[in-house]
Amino acid sequence: MSDTPGDGKLELKQASKEVKESENVAEKYSAMTVSKNSEITMGELSVSSAAFSAVPIHKPVKKQIQFVEDKQEFSRFPTKTGRRSLSRSISQSSTDSYGSAASYTDSSDDETSPRDKTQLNSKGTSDFCVKNIKQAEFGRREIEIAEQDMSALISLRKRAQGEKPLAGAKIVGCTHITAQTAVLIETLVALGAQCRWTACNIYSTQNEVAAALSEIGVAVFAWKGESEDDFWWCIDKCVNMEGWQPNMILDDGGDLTHWVYKKYPNVFKKIRGIVEESVTGVHRLYQLSKAGKLCVPAMNVNDSVTKQKFDNLYCCRESILDGLKRTTDVMFGGKQVVVCGYGEVGKGCTAALKAMGSIVYVTEIDPICALQACMDGFRVVKLNEVIRQVDVIITCTGNKNVVTRDQLDRMKNGSIVCNMGHSNTEIDVGRLLNLSCSTVPTFVLSITATTQALALIELYNAPEGRYKQDVYLLPKKMDEYVASLHLPTFDAHLTELSDEQAKYLGLNKNGPFKPNYYRY
Repeated sequence: MSDTPGDGKLELKQASKEVKESENVAEKYSAMTVSKNSEITMGELSVSSAAFSAVPIHKPVKKQIQFVEDKQEFSRFPTKTGRRSLSRSISQSSTDSYGSAASYTDSSDDETSPRDKTQLNSKGTSDFCVKNIKQAEFGRREIEIAEQDMSALISLRKRAQGEKPLAGAKIVGCTHITAQTAVLIETLVALGAQCRWTACNIYSTQNEVAAALSEIGVAVFAWKGESEDDFWWCIDKCVNMEGWQPNMILDDGGDLTHWVYKKYPNVFKKIRGIVEESVTGVHRLYQLSKAGKLCVPAMNVNDSVTKQKFDNLYCCRESILDGLKRTTDVMFGGKQVVVCGYGEVGKGCTAALKAMGSIVYVTEIDPICALQACMDGFRVVKLNEVIRQVDVIITCTGNKNVVTRDQLDRMKNGSIVCNMGHSNTEIDVGRLLNLSCSTVPTFVLSITATTQALALIELYNAPEGRYKQDVYLLPKKMDEYVASLHLPTFDAHLTELSDEQAKYLGLNKNGPFKPNYYRY
């Protein structure tokens, strides 16, 4: 081999992949104090009186960024229904990484659609459709590992399962199916719920985890690499079950809610509550509410502080580099990168890239976000101004047509284009990078999952008339409570207000400590 520049030219082409009543639930479960040594019996608390102050709102949903998946890689199962009417979201879970045992499957089954196979779990039931039920034991080990970093959710499970606050609840869910989501599902089951589950993302399902859930009796219909037709078939199988009708919906992206609303209107009218955690899903709920078509109360988990700050900002700050490194092995030092959108996701991405030595540009439509970017040391530009010189483009807007075909044609050879925003319409070929190509930190997902569980408990147990046919925000008290549950992980000790201090500030010593309009 020769080291001279004229010998052996190698061109590296990187491919781009991709929630005032007298009491609230938080107060009910506030027995779970930050102190590790605190003890309290759940018998002291009454579920029926638990309610958190939910604020109906009609303002447009803030353009928050949620991650998306890639539609163009339907290589194994051809699309039969054409373009999706709703985009899939992802707020909260890890996917199969290249190094994970998600690929641990019988090679002989790789090309066989789970829809064409008949499988039984150890109990002899077949009410599920997963890649390979034989992977259940391995999936169980992954769930147990995830539990170790989701101590707050496990604490809620242990303290509330004696009361069974979700007894009688029939929850149909559409989220990422990963080890972390499995901990949430098993918590809901432990609290008395019956669950049927499907995936909100065709690429993020961990097959072995889906098998483990199916093995314990949770009806799961999902596998990694579903086609478009498979995706909607799985949703329908979850909803359309003889002798079983859902009364609660936990959604991530709005696809499940849309399907029930459109295809099973009589079922939709009997739903007691919807919990939605994504930008797109919440936006669609507001559209239904504004049109007078939302006939059930819904909780907006996406705009809770703990979801936006931790799931969106801190999570993406780590997972953006993880996803890109796993798929391209690119070195970021000195690379010119443009991040489209400076919301929470964009802020997380830019911070990570700047720390790696990248030259980072930002595109924005909002002058406030643009000014934030400038004050953080980033140059705000229009994409066309830098399209020919940048090495990486990352979309974080949740909008459509952020990067067009014409712009792709003008990029230099070997450039990387990827999507961290919620909607897969940002780029013509883009799905969610951090969930489709890597994993998401378990601790972050514990925060979102705990919020979802408490929102479901509240909606299911709320007396008739407490919530109207509207979309409600989680109150500040709930956010503070979820955060307090996670502080023991860091051995953090909160300072307590004295009576004099609380009176001076006009606060309750137990919170909430900030008004609803406060921006963290």
